[in-house]
Amino acid sequence: MSTKNNNSRRKFLGTLAMGAAASGLSVLANPLQANSFSFDEENMNDADKWFKNIKGTHRIVYDGSTPHDGFPIIWNWAFYHTNNQTGTKDEDMTAMTVIRHNAIGFALEDRLWEKYALGELFEVKDNSTGNPSTRNTVYEPQEGDFPFTFIQGIKQLQERGAMFCVCDLALNVYSGMVAQKMNLDPTEVYNDWKSGVLPDIQVVPSGVWALGRAQEHGCGYIFAGN
Repeated sequence: MSTKNNNSRRKFLGTLAMGAAASGLSVLANPLQANSFSFDEENMNDADKWFKNIKGTHRIVYDGSTPHDGFPIIWNWAFYHTNNQTGTKDEDMTAMTVIRHNAIGFALEDRLWEKYALGELFEVKDNSTGNPSTRNTVYEPQEGDFPFTFIQGIKQLQERGAMFCVCDLALNVYSGMVAQKMNLDPTEVYNDWKSGVLPDIQVVPSGVWALGRAQEHGCGYIFAGN
């Protein structure tokens, strides 16, 4: 296993612990409690029903665990683009990206990127400035955000039937960490992040939960991190 992967795992475990401390919840000691942060029966039903929107002969789920220069979104677009080129219409396929771990900023609106310095937190740069981004670069990408201007962002891909969801566990952990750093109330920060999830992006109990559900609904799995 590479040193980079080991460092990433250590960083996440440290972040998880900090988020738990900030939110006053024993995530590490009681993971079931972590999964029940906001998922009552109604929310669970909504999440489960969402997976029924998967359609078509060709089905894929991308594991977007890191920002990876936008590739969890780019590869979603590539699935549609190359299937179209080989004769498959949008109506006969579904590409899903599960946005989890430290890629969750891609599910959040620009207001939160600026307010909580998410570009710095998640190490996402604005290619036009070279500085940490203060906006979501993959929802409605601007020139320079992706390698080519014709690559579509989340909003346009959703219009084609692509599906995107975000990990609630990661929203809890990272919002708790930010709350601690900024000396804010963790519940208020978490609720602010939840209110800023972009339209039609489904909040799911956890990213790994969603990856399992997607495969149960016939989606092939592709890792889209780095």
